[in-house]
Amino acid sequence: MKKIIITTMLMLALVFSINNGLAVVAEANSETITYQSENGPVEVPANPERIIVLSSFAGNVLALDGNLVGVDPWAKKNPLYNLDGVEAVTSDNLEKIIELKPDLIIGLSSTSNINRLKMIAPTITYTYGRLGYLEQHLEIGKLLNKEEEARTWINDFRKKARSVGEKIREKIGEDATVTVIENYNKMLYVFGDNWARGTEILYQEMKLKMPKRVKELALKPGYSAISFEVLPEVAGDYIIFSKNSGADTSFQETETYRNIPAVQNDRVFEVNAEKFYFNDPITLEFQLDFFKEKFLNN
Repeated sequence: MKKIIITTMLMLALVFSINNGLAVVAEANSETITYQSENGPVEVPANPERIIVLSSFAGNVLALDGNLVGVDPWAKKNPLYNLDGVEAVTSDNLEKIIELKPDLIIGLSSTSNINRLKMIAPTITYTYGRLGYLEQHLEIGKLLNKEEEARTWINDFRKKARSVGEKIREKIGEDATVTVIENYNKMLYVFGDNWARGTEILYQEMKLKMPKRVKELALKPGYSAISFEVLPEVAGDYIIFSKNSGADTSFQETETYRNIPAVQNDRVFEVNAEKFYFNDPITLEFQLDFFKEKFLNN
């Protein structure tokens, strides 16, 4: 009985704190717009001033000059983002989120505690992969009341990516294949055409070809875990290796790996995985420059 009473008191204290935090934010920013989310219309600040992103969209907000006060731990350690003074938080740390006094929270449909987050600030969620990578940025633009800025960037980026893609195909040949892999813990992963790591640029915009075995394994689900021994089956003429230096890289010392044609021909392009995880404008611009340099200037 005592345990029930204590739990109830804690919940009431949390609700009280949430309501106080919400009142402060509402007073600071009273102008709103109606955003058509995938779950229906939501009233959000017309010019949000304290944004928390609990998903993979921190770079989208940064690219649109949104003011972030909290991001998920994966985004926080991305060396491409300028997140000095921005807290790393998760959806389970409600007290910390309340302390940050957000006026807008962005997450995924799978984010935990969604109903509680909605009590703190307007909360918008997206289903990962439901929208194309550029459509997703446009939606973030709409949410932040910066649709035109987002649309301008999208049009410019697509032109640049396709132009670079034409030059790459001219150099490596129309039939050359490219494989994107990443090591994590003791596993190796291969990616389809819509799971970040530069795949959207390579396959969707540049129209580079994916090896048949990669299509079979990863195109539909987005990615697939493979054993190191299977790597020769999925290896294309070129390999993009999104590399976690702290994870297992011992496979690179094996004869199996060394005998892969892409390895023998010096066509494995390694990059820090932390810079390649996402597909927001900041990451995409970095990926495009990386591909331009590696394919055209090597």
